[in-house]
Amino acid sequence: MKDLKLPSQVRIFDTTLRDGEQTPGVALTPDEKIRIAQQLDVLGVDIIEAGFPITSSGEANAVKKIANLGLHAEICALARSVEKDIELAALCEVDTIHTFIATSRIHMEKKLRMSEDEVVDKAVRGVELAKSYGVKVEFSAEDATRSDIKFLKRVYKAVVEAGADRIDIPDTVGFATPHAMRILVKEVREVVNVPIAVHCHDDMGLAVANSIGGVEGGATEIHATINGIGERAGNASLEEVVIALKYLYGIRTNINFRELYKTSRLVASLTGITVPPNKAIVGDNAFAHESGIHTHGVVSSPQTYEPISPEEVGARRVFVAGKHAGTHGIEKQLSDLGYVLTKEQLKEVIKRVKNLGDKGKKVTDVDLARIAESIIGAGTEQKVKLKELVVVSGLNVTPTASLHLEIEGKEYKIADYGVGPIDASIRAIKQVMGGRLHFKLEDFRLEAITGGTDALAEVLVRLSDDQGNVVSSRGVSEDIVLAGVYAVVNAANRLLQKRERE
Repeated sequence: MKDLKLPSQVRIFDTTLRDGEQTPGVALTPDEKIRIAQQLDVLGVDIIEAGFPITSSGEANAVKKIANLGLHAEICALARSVEKDIELAALCEVDTIHTFIATSRIHMEKKLRMSEDEVVDKAVRGVELAKSYGVKVEFSAEDATRSDIKFLKRVYKAVVEAGADRIDIPDTVGFATPHAMRILVKEVREVVNVPIAVHCHDDMGLAVANSIGGVEGGATEIHATINGIGERAGNASLEEVVIALKYLYGIRTNINFRELYKTSRLVASLTGITVPPNKAIVGDNAFAHESGIHTHGVVSSPQTYEPISPEEVGARRVFVAGKHAGTHGIEKQLSDLGYVLTKEQLKEVIKRVKNLGDKGKKVTDVDLARIAESIIGAGTEQKVKLKELVVVSGLNVTPTASLHLEIEGKEYKIADYGVGPIDASIRAIKQVMGGRLHFKLEDFRLEAITGGTDALAEVLVRLSDDQGNVVSSRGVSEDIVLAGVYAVVNAANRLLQKRERE
């Protein structure tokens, strides 16, 4: 990058409230737009494009309210190079009017039905009118990346001479490449002496890369949206752009990085457009680690697998328990949750987690905590171990349970029946325990830890014996019957341990 003349700082033009709201299915109320605008101001964006006033009276009202909030950010309104658009934008009392007209051959012929001379004239008159209201003016040549370069330069030169304070180069349909954006900005810089912005769409998945390419060419302003929302495939993602500028290029912005995650979640909540888990910077998986190799590395030194720290963007590191999980990751996850396990207990936790992972189940922090509690609750020494359980139940079928238990090193197999599979299983356990332990089930409570039909189930039981001892225990499994049996076996172990101590 030695041959590049990179700017030391780039301004961020946030268009979440305008282009972002044009996401199919999104319609924000004025109050919701105000909430987002206030958070964008806290985030530190330089310019907030509050909306497109001509679209509706409600939109105009929202833009005017935002303009009068007294925010630090420059407030901007969009307007076509049309007199009524510009006049209404000015009535909204904004700091800046962002006016535009298309310059590509397909737009001029199919949409505008205007000649090149007519487009230049209309663009110039639009800028002059906007400037007459005493505001800053930013001009965009819509579909610039598919426009004839000579004509494009002619338009930009004319609007700057007419008073435009900034010009914007939009990649309206995401048709550019990073190299092309870099060259295009450099070409335009030859004919204008005002700041240049780039506005990139993500139709080819290159919006962020193209925005950075524009900066390499000399752009000092980037248009972006929170979470990359916008028409069709969306716009350049603000959070990705600013992080790339800082960490890959050393370029400053005024963004408060620690507000990125919070802002992302607010926009997702109000627009109804959820953030994909694999979304860079703000996705749920952006700082999540499951692989044993990765978690070991991150526990030793986060920089091994994290290019930036989650705290930098207001997020947090997550260790995911699954079939790829390793001992270090699960141990760290349990430690963070406040659990200290023996080596044997940790081995049992990992065994259960991997069994769940093989069944396609991801284990959350809550799941892991319950698994740990159920194992810790069983005590360090298990005189009774469940080796195998088979239950048969259904319509017009007597519920039957076949058990394989190990008690103090000896193995027993037995079957019994009951009013349901759990009742049958408990009857079988009682029968196997025989003279060692006579217990009574005082309480049995079932809870689903997480949602969904494949949720882990947690069973809490209270058992009493014929000597007046009472213990409580729990069992956790994605199989409700198995969770109940785990709970009873754990409680039986605790009763036996208690009797021995006494």
